[in-house]
Amino acid sequence: MTTLDLGPATSTLADLVASVTDAQLVLPTPCTEYTVGDLVEHVGGLAVAFVGAARKEPAPGSAQGGSGDASRLEPGWRERTTASLAELAEAWRSPAAYDGMTAAGGVDLPGPVAAAVALNEVVVHGWDLATALGVPYEVTDADVEACLGFARPFSTPEAAAGRAPAFGDPLPVPEGAPPLVELLALLGRRAGSPSSAGTGAS
Repeated sequence: MTTLDLGPATSTLADLVASVTDAQLVLPTPCTEYTVGDLVEHVGGLAVAFVGAARKEPAPGSAQGGSGDASRLEPGWRERTTASLAELAEAWRSPAAYDGMTAAGGVDLPGPVAAAVALNEVVVHGWDLATALGVPYEVTDADVEACLGFARPFSTPEAAAGRAPAFGDPLPVPEGAPPLVELLALLGRRAGSPSSAGTGAS
């Protein structure tokens, strides 16, 4: 069975989380309902939730992933979140993670679909955080293509009910757009400043 390597994307996101200063926690993000602090809290929660999904052992209280509430960040949140992201990558290296059904965010999913969702969350929220911090975002071509394999069918009119309220409506994809720009548009984001985004809080 083909497994996904979440290592590059989780490593990039972990470095971004580790770089966030206390003063930056109040900055806006492309997730229009999230500040940087809210986004970081969400990332930490989703990492724990998808580790549980990989192991078929959901962690207590992780059914909804991170709540997206900066007030829930406790001392040591940088170290805790980066450790959870490393654990996430390791958990999905196991072929057993892809067997059968699992659950994440209160939704039952086949293992391979859960892995794709986890990668998509890490890649897109990595871009969200980098954009909010005003720093370049690096992602591999392979990760973007894997995410597009999830996002394209998830962005059809027939899938609209399954998107809400997790993602904003798909935006038009500019002709000839690079794959990352297409991915962002399909998930309700415009490449640019936080104020140009059109997404909800995920």
